[in-house]
Amino acid sequence: MSEIAAIKAKKAPLIGFAKLMRMALSGVDLAPLGAQLIADVETDTSSHSLMDLAMVLLLRGNRDLALHTQSEAIACQQVYTQPTTSPSIALRVCAIMGAGDLMANSPIEFLLEDSDVLLHLVYVTEDRPFPALAEFPEHDVLFVAIAQSDQNMSLLQAIAAAIINWPKPVLNMPDRIALLSRNQACECLQDIPGLSMPSTVRLDRRQLEKIANQELALEQVLVDGIYPIIVRPIDSHAGQGLDKIDDAVALQYYLQEYANGEFYISRFIDYRGQDGLFRKYRIVLIDGQPFLCHLAISEHWMIHYLNAGMAESAEKRAEEAAVMVAFDTHFALRHAHAFSDINERIGLDYLGIDCGETSDGQLLIFEVDSCMAVHTLDSVDLFPYKQTQMLKVFKAFRHMLLNAIPH
Repeated sequence: MSEIAAIKAKKAPLIGFAKLMRMALSGVDLAPLGAQLIADVETDTSSHSLMDLAMVLLLRGNRDLALHTQSEAIACQQVYTQPTTSPSIALRVCAIMGAGDLMANSPIEFLLEDSDVLLHLVYVTEDRPFPALAEFPEHDVLFVAIAQSDQNMSLLQAIAAAIINWPKPVLNMPDRIALLSRNQACECLQDIPGLSMPSTVRLDRRQLEKIANQELALEQVLVDGIYPIIVRPIDSHAGQGLDKIDDAVALQYYLQEYANGEFYISRFIDYRGQDGLFRKYRIVLIDGQPFLCHLAISEHWMIHYLNAGMAESAEKRAEEAAVMVAFDTHFALRHAHAFSDINERIGLDYLGIDCGETSDGQLLIFEVDSCMAVHTLDSVDLFPYKQTQMLKVFKAFRHMLLNAIPH
């Protein structure tokens, strides 16, 4: 029996994003399942088929239709429960979710996949505000998973007001998530010993045009403002619209290509190693403790794990495996004070950090965010070492949830 046929035979109430993404990356054709879900939508009064259909559409690259379908699902139903295969439940978690794609929320579905934690996903939007306590499923911990973005700021404020007297422990407080915009996070983390994070400022298009036309000096808006600089649109992720600009002429060409109204700019720091390669570490802080999720090694400064050539290079994978084994006693120990200060200043129970190291050994922060992709979806054959490492992450996350419950 195929995996899709097994799902139908079991008549699972919700397949869930984690399982669907695992299926997609393992090569399963989701088109037949999508067709079945479309047929099921008319008879599924729970809206589970509609939500699963939205995820299938997202995984098949139809983002606009996926988000429209997801919006329809949330309009019908706010609470979705992730299936669990565990025969016993250790605790129950309600995660407050926002509408959007993979980057819209903390990756809690992947962090708790196939665990003994019962996970309820409670979607909150401008149209479907935070439910009353009586409408929530029974839970032991509330976890705010919604990402920081301009669009979500009013939502985070509303959630903060709604949970002031919440009777259960709350993790990842919304007022702290609100601090994670690139410019605010930069201000928050300035002057930490052993940490480098270039000043990041937010500019509207007109200001950036003045810099491009040399009507406004770069150093007048950016403290360490010398070329090259990094430019990206507000609320962009995964390298969308991100570019290194070497001079004012290059900035003019950039603005011709991108019509966005606001941008972040910061000074570019050349962080390549002695071998000429760039290394980006994805680390999560869980209750303040750092865990390495991946190390991407690339010839290019703008690194994403999927385009770094990790699958094609046994040498790169061997280095990543070795760094994972020695992480606690080498990288994490080397930057222990910086990680401790980041944890104290940001004040989140769960936080993702993309970083590198400067030539003089400082921790170079690219981004801090509560919604970075963290999972075990990589090929076990190519990346066998990552299973052990990610199990440490998942175990620590579960332990954090359990520790939040008063004993």
